[in-house]
Amino acid sequence: MRLVPPRLRAQIVKELLSILRDPRSRTVLIVPPLMQLLVFSFAVTLEVRNVDIAVYDQDQGRWSTELVARIGAAGFVHRLRPVHDQAALARLIDDRTVIAALAIPPDFSRRVERGETAEAQLLLDGRRANAAQITNGYLSTIAQQLGARIRVGEAGGAAAGEAVALRHWFNPNLIYRWFVVPGLSGILTTTIALLLTALSIARERELGTFDQLLVSPTTPGEIILAKTVPALIIGSLLGTIMILAGIFGFGIPFTGSFPLLIASLMLFILSVVGVGLVISSLCATQQQAILGTFAVVVPMILMSGFATPVDNMPRLLRWMAEAIPLKHFLIIVEGSFVKALPASEVAANLWPLAVIAAVTLTVAVVFVRGRLQ
Repeated sequence: MRLVPPRLRAQIVKELLSILRDPRSRTVLIVPPLMQLLVFSFAVTLEVRNVDIAVYDQDQGRWSTELVARIGAAGFVHRLRPVHDQAALARLIDDRTVIAALAIPPDFSRRVERGETAEAQLLLDGRRANAAQITNGYLSTIAQQLGARIRVGEAGGAAAGEAVALRHWFNPNLIYRWFVVPGLSGILTTTIALLLTALSIARERELGTFDQLLVSPTTPGEIILAKTVPALIIGSLLGTIMILAGIFGFGIPFTGSFPLLIASLMLFILSVVGVGLVISSLCATQQQAILGTFAVVVPMILMSGFATPVDNMPRLLRWMAEAIPLKHFLIIVEGSFVKALPASEVAANLWPLAVIAAVTLTVAVVFVRGRLQ
């Protein structure tokens, strides 16, 4: 801090004290992010659990009974509901009682005994498309292990393919938290950094202290820098805690470079701080700043690739996603955990963060200068 000019140092200390002296601010900054990391790590999942499946077994032979038993013993199945006609099968799906209905034909066991591929029809509830397709994958795997093939009904999609030997690189057991926790560290850090900076100038304006800046010798660059440093320190600290919680708390293997990840985290927060300062400079009250933050952070999360791949989006949205800092940081943090992301790939996602930070901080300085004049 001795290298920092006294006037700038005083402003940085003032910003830190205004945040940390308030008990409510300290609680909001520390408790909710850590609780959200703990809760969302278990709640945010695309795995299918505790589903009911209807079964219409017209065969009642050895192999159909074996197939039904295997499905009933699967960990994702809550209850099997036997029916005795096709109408009851359809009715259970119409009532949303079951997510899938399996119809086994009368010649199922005979075809298996002759060494032929036996088929069974699977009807899926298209109203729950994602969960239904995942259920289809689970049931198809069970059938393939038995030497059968499940044929999906016309409304459900394509037939399952032949059995293949699968090997999942980087996440052999498909543990969903290995993907969710690193992503949540980036999302929660984004939210905290945006809130800190979005409220900064708006709070000054609402409390009337911004008027004192108008008559002070403070330059717009010093104002932006004084409000950037505290957010950078607090955001980096919280982000590091979340990353360490993923490594030591959730036991996620970390194979990348930790110093390189922390450096990427700081540049990422710097780019997010620039966005927050632009929001804050445009807002007259803290309420407006909070609303502006959530108006920005929700599209950032949806377009970052956390929930859906960016490559699946329309071309215009893919271009827009390149301007979202969270999209680039998620690639770095998720790759650093289980993928041992090489330094060249990290650098390929660092320079967009640097460009975003430079542009947003410059825009914030321009807006603040306009206010001061």
